Amino acid sequence: MEQWVWPPRYDETHRPPDGQTHWFPRRETMPAERRDELIAARIREVMAYAWDNAPFYRRKWDEAGIHPSSVRTLADFEKVPVVRKEELRADQAANEPFGSYLCVSPDEVKHINGTSGTTGRPTAFGIGERDWRSVANAHARVMWAMGIRPSDTVLIASPLSLYWGSWGAYTGAERLGARVFPFGAGTPGQTARTVRWMRQMGVTVFYGTPSYALHLAEVAADEGVDPASLGLRAMFFSGEPGASIPSTRSRIVEAFGAEVYDSGSMAEVAPWMNLAAAADEPGVLCWQDLVYTEVCDPAGHRRLPYGAEGTPVYTTLERTSQPMIRLLSGDLTRWEAPTAERGRTYPFLPRGIYGRIDDMFTIRGENIQPSAIDDVVMAVPGYGGEHRVVISRETAMDTLAVQVEYDPGQPESSLPGWAERISNRLRTVLGVGATVVPVRQHTFDRTEFKARRVIDNRELLRRMADEPLPGREP
Repeated sequence: MEQWVWPPRYDETHRPPDGQTHWFPRRETMPAERRDELIAARIREVMAYAWDNAPFYRRKWDEAGIHPSSVRTLADFEKVPVVRKEELRADQAANEPFGSYLCVSPDEVKHINGTSGTTGRPTAFGIGERDWRSVANAHARVMWAMGIRPSDTVLIASPLSLYWGSWGAYTGAERLGARVFPFGAGTPGQTARTVRWMRQMGVTVFYGTPSYALHLAEVAADEGVDPASLGLRAMFFSGEPGASIPSTRSRIVEAFGAEVYDSGSMAEVAPWMNLAAAADEPGVLCWQDLVYTEVCDPAGHRRLPYGAEGTPVYTTLERTSQPMIRLLSGDLTRWEAPTAERGRTYPFLPRGIYGRIDDMFTIRGENIQPSAIDDVVMAVPGYGGEHRVVISRETAMDTLAVQVEYDPGQPESSLPGWAERISNRLRTVLGVGATVVPVRQHTFDRTEFKARRVIDNRELLRRMADEPLPGREP
């Protein structure tokens, strides 16, 4: 296959000729079974490399009785134990700063990204120059599949911080030869400036989160600018579900009149655009020759048949500094078998990544993903732009309330019926009743990054129950 070597090496001058839809035609269209044979051979190379250079993996596999030479097929690979994010954090705490799964000398690390640490100890990503270039080439290749070209101006509208997503999109657009506009987001008042700069610079491609795109559309309208007049022809997203959720996607398309592409896997996985759309449709392809993706049973971590729902497990095939080998995502998706009809012979996730196992909550025995509520609420005529999901417990019964902003053009006398229609639809989709509470538009703050819409008051009640009252001994 084109440039299929280990360690990865790419021709930095390569760019497809005008009119060619594939960056690497052979790699992207070859029979999936033949690609799987080559991937199995590459996995052995990556495992042997990690065995020799990463005490973390050697220790883990030793304990499981596995050696890289014993992995002859992808079925054998399913026996390799998964890696959990908490293991990576613990290993970095014991082996600062990059952990004992760093396979190169610390002196070779030239870029540092990482997690915010809001859910525990921050995880540092030590990225060597070879990996930085591999990610750039991989992202350029995927962005080419989205129709992005050197003539485009690409706005990077997510924070240029520790967040790896922004930098991956930046370096990919740069490698592709496009004009890159790293405007970022997050500073109060910056979104209004974004609108002005987009018009001034003739931005044609937008990268960010779906939530921020919707916020940008609202701000543009408040500034007297029709979002569709900004001239965007393509928008690609990562960071949260949305670009493959029909109601969110349709709101973005309606606002901007642009093609919409979903993408993204995990912060720990680079290139994170290993899951990415190559057509203006919901869903993403698994670019298996960049990062081998298995959709697995969340309990046993064995690969599930096509058509099943499970959690992705990722193995990087081009990383040399901090390779991820069977990294458990904790996300939820459903996959379909490869088909040449989509122009590339990769497995397909028709709804992209639509939730996380740990984001799922249970109400009266029903497992509910927040994205399912988003899909119902955002599709309702008269939706005002934001909503919140509030879970409470009254006596022994869990209750679900959805506070929904309404469009100010709606007569207040119509709101009870409007709320009832949403409630009925939620009951049909979720299997449990939900109280819908209409609230005025702009009741809720808009996000400059990722939306957080679920408030679980049951956890607050549990904490209160565990804490002693003033003056009472615990």
